[in-house]
Parts: sequence; structure tokens; C-alpha cells
Amino acid sequence: MAEQRDERASVSPVRIGDVARAAGVSVGTVSKALNDRPDVSAATRERVRAVAERLSFRPNPQARSLSTGRSFAVGLLTTDIYGRFSLPLLLGAEDELGDGDLAVIFSDTRGDPQREVRQLHTLMSRHVDGIIVNGRRIERRPPLSDTGGIPVVYALTGSSDPADCSVVPDEAGGAELALSHLLASGRRRIAHVTGPRRHSSALVRADATRAYLRDHGLAVRGRVRFGAWTEMWGRAAIAQLLEAAPDVDAVFCGSDQIARGVLDTLREAGRRVPDDVSVVGFDNWTVMAEASRPPLTSVDLDIDRIGRLAARHLVSAIEGREPPRHTVVPPRLVRRESG
Repeated sequence: MAEQRDERASVSPVRIGDVARAAGVSVGTVSKALNDRPDVSAATRERVRAVAERLSFRPNPQARSLSTGRSFAVGLLTTDIYGRFSLPLLLGAEDELGDGDLAVIFSDTRGDPQREVRQLHTLMSRHVDGIIVNGRRIERRPPLSDTGGIPVVYALTGSSDPADCSVVPDEAGGAELALSHLLASGRRRIAHVTGPRRHSSALVRADATRAYLRDHGLAVRGRVRFGAWTEMWGRAAIAQLLEAAPDVDAVFCGSDQIARGVLDTLREAGRRVPDDVSVVGFDNWTVMAEASRPPLTSVDLDIDRIGRLAARHLVSAIEGREPPRHTVVPPRLVRRESG
């Protein structure tokens, strides 16, 4: 066994010269073919790639950077210190960028403008090919300043400059999706419990809720309840609602955390979910939605797809193409047992 391990350890990695010899071309032609240079015929390019794959050749990153003038890395600059939104976005972006052998450098600004400037300078010093900017909040943010011409795409949190490339969710559409589902199931006395009034997402979802119900000849039961993005607020708000509007038959919640608290209090009050009251959350935070009692129906903003599209648009910009300025990603409803 020791001899076998030593034999495997002594096998040298496949070099670009090995590929050139096996394909019957020069080292320069191999480099051009693997980097999609236009001065190589399609037939030669395919032959070189086939040989490289057969030999399990992996280009040297430093040599590749020198030959192309690129770092083959992009930065993800985020204010989401909790990772609730940045991590699924990062995973989506990595899935998309992995096809092009691009690495992602994660930079957490912690919501500090001065730290953001320092992190930006760090990314620029590493000569990243592009930057994705992401945040915990949906409202637009000021664009990055002085990026030295590096392409930038804003994801989830859009840029306030309409000339920038932004990929954002359809929050109002998410509220309409939840309400359409509740109305289709026969609910008519629908309450809405959401986060702080100062928070853009809470306002957008509340306005969309009022408008959608009004268009269907209905009104929010017991008025919109603004509060916090917490289970504690969900418990307090539904207790208030059961006193003010005891005939409520559905609660659309502005977040899954709020919905979790609503479910707890409904259960303690003897209200059966969904028989007596249906409950729909927002964000589809799987770890919370699936652990709720009963499991929570929730609106999913498809953050993974937002990350994929942001990465795709960034690659387009890096390669000199013009990405779309504003992309809105539609949400989807994940149905579980709560309504």
C-alpha cells in the first residue's frame, strides 16, 4: 500500500506542453484555444479542448491571468452581516460563475460606509474582474463611487442610479401572490401583520396588500399591523387582532419570523390552522418555515436566481457586452400546511 501511495504521489501534473504534444499543436495555440481567442479555428479549438479534458488538464491560474489580463475573480460586497440574504445569493452567483471558472471573494461591510470604502479598495487592489453589491434591505442604495471602471451589478438591493445594472425582487408581486392564494381558498377576512413602518419592504408589502384587497372589494381586517420582524411581535399582533377582529380567517405576514409567532398564538387560542385561520409568511426561510407548526406556506423571492442573474449580467459586462439595466425577478409561492 505504501508503494502504491508513493507511486501516485510521484505522478506529475499535466502541463500545457503535454496537451500541445498530444493535440499536435504549439503551446501558444493551446493557450489561445482554451481562452477562446478568435484567431484559432473552431476545429482546432474543439480538438485542443477534447485533449485537455481527456488528460484532465487544469490551467495554471497565474499563467492564465498573465495571458488574459484578468484575475478570474469577482467580489461580493454585502451589508448582510447575518447571511440570511447574502448566502443564498452567493450560492446562486457561485453556481453561475463556476461554469466560467470564476472565484468569488466575499466582503462584509457590516453596514459601515467607511468599512465599505476600505473593502472596495481591497477588492480593487486584488484586481477583481467585477463586483456584485448586495444588502439586507430592498430599498435602493447609492452607487459605489470610484470603482476604476470595474463592472458592478447590484443584486437584491438595487442602485439609485438608473444607469446601473440592478437585479431586484418583485415584493409587491409577492404580496399579490399570497393574497391570490388566500382568496382562491375562500378566505375573505384577511389581516396583515408586518415589520417596521420605516422599512421599505414593510411599506411595499402593506401597500400592495391594501391595493389588491381593495381591487377585490375587500379591506385589510383590523388595519395593517406594523411592528418588528420578530416572533414576539407576531404573537403580540395576533393577540390584538383576535380581540379587534375575532372573525379573521387568514393572516398574511410580512416575514416568516412574524408568521411563526402568529402560529404559536393561534394554536394557544384554540384556533385551528388552516381550518379556522390560514397563515402565509414571506421570505421562505426554509429552516423556520419547515419547523413551524404546522409547516408554513410562504412567498419565496427566489434569491438564488437573483444571484445567478446578477452573476450572468456581471460576466456580460466583464466581456464587454451591455447587460440589462433593470431586471425584476418574479417570486413564487411555496405551499405547505398552514394555508
